[in-house]
Amino acid sequence: MSAKYTRARSQSPVSDDSLDTVYRVAAKSRRRAYINAAISLTFLSFIALVSFSFWTSSPTASRAAEPSHDDSTNLRTGNSDVLDPSNYVLGAPTEHFRDNLRPDVQYITSWISAGWTNDVMTYVNLIYLGIITDRVPVIPMFTPSHIGGSVPPIAFGDVFDVPRLRNAINKPIIEWRDVKDPASNQLDNLGCWNVWESSQYQEAHPRGSPVLYHLGLDISYTKMPAWIKLYQDFEHDYSTTFWTLARFAYPETRNANLVTPLPSPATNVSLPPDEQMLCYDYLYYVCAQQPNEFEADFSPAWRFVAQYMHWVPSLERLANVYTNRAIGLGDDEPTPPYIGVHVRHYDFDRYCGDMPLTDCFAPIPVIARRVREVKDELLATKGLDVKYVVMTSDERNASWWQEVAEQGWFAPDHSRTKELLGDWYPVLIDAAIQSGGVGFVGTEMSTMSLLARRRVETWQNGVTRTVKWGHPGADDH
Repeated sequence: MSAKYTRARSQSPVSDDSLDTVYRVAAKSRRRAYINAAISLTFLSFIALVSFSFWTSSPTASRAAEPSHDDSTNLRTGNSDVLDPSNYVLGAPTEHFRDNLRPDVQYITSWISAGWTNDVMTYVNLIYLGIITDRVPVIPMFTPSHIGGSVPPIAFGDVFDVPRLRNAINKPIIEWRDVKDPASNQLDNLGCWNVWESSQYQEAHPRGSPVLYHLGLDISYTKMPAWIKLYQDFEHDYSTTFWTLARFAYPETRNANLVTPLPSPATNVSLPPDEQMLCYDYLYYVCAQQPNEFEADFSPAWRFVAQYMHWVPSLERLANVYTNRAIGLGDDEPTPPYIGVHVRHYDFDRYCGDMPLTDCFAPIPVIARRVREVKDELLATKGLDVKYVVMTSDERNASWWQEVAEQGWFAPDHSRTKELLGDWYPVLIDAAIQSGGVGFVGTEMSTMSLLARRRVETWQNGVTRTVKWGHPGADDH
């Protein structure tokens, strides 16, 4: 069944070889939701932006080329050709997703419903579940949970280098924009598994997600059995395991656990979980053996997927330019070794109760002690005398930032980032900066710090520390 269903289109910056192009095209991408009749006007606006610059120049971007689609239904030989996304759909994106699925391919998908870094981890879990079930992951877009509902989503492949990821893990990965036309107004029905209701006891319904609106999907959910939980009858943990959920990709477990599906909210259709497009409502709390597994060195989701999820080249370039500008270098000069710091404050105050934030959060001298430890270890183990420290934080207190400056540390200037690049880019650039240093100091309990730490350790063979907080002296050691 189908119905007219209007959605915002994904924000997608295109790259070029000049610094000015990053800002011009980012501005153009914010207008993509306009109707096609306005394309010429948008183009004129695009050209007009040439005369503007950001501090006299603009960061370079070089986005990987979009995969091309063809009508061949035969897989080609050669690894890069076999992994090409055009081999896993029938052709160009279609109005209805099912019209573009190959009958000889099985797929897997899921949705996000948290902060951006948690959403990244959710898609990592989806890809790993696709690997162990031998299904092709179909990755949706990112939605602006930390930015504002009016901001358009951004495609997964506009943040992470998907061709590089496919080649690194030697597995096919496609995006929803490869399958269904992002401009389609058609509503599609789909039957999915309801993980959320069986993994926690506070909400008696599937996990909601704004992704469904943007994809034009009307989901009929089937509740999973209670035994999917890692810790049975334990209300304080929501974990399930990869192989427990993987069982439902196969007929025996699937058929033995079919119960009456919930009618879909828009069209009131009841469907069992789809056998070709296997889907789950929420995969953030999935692990192999223990909760919060990304912290552990054995984490299969990190080892087999996340460590290979590098930024698109344009974002890496932006991170270098913003870092260079912060420390006073030219855009095109080599970025020197630096230590990245991430301090998360903004919404962590809810964990402080009645305690003054000055007692709850780690003060600057405590963070500086950790920075010194990283500097000393880099000098002792690698012979690197690192002179630059780059702070990223959501803190808004000017006096706190003054303390940062008094340490001789630097910070990226995002005063015009939203205006010139779009609302997504302050957090994306900060994440890329955090991962680009030879050292990193993060905030305990922050998943953004967690992934930055893992990236620095793996990508840069770097040195890292995590600052504890929550009461005075929390990081004493």
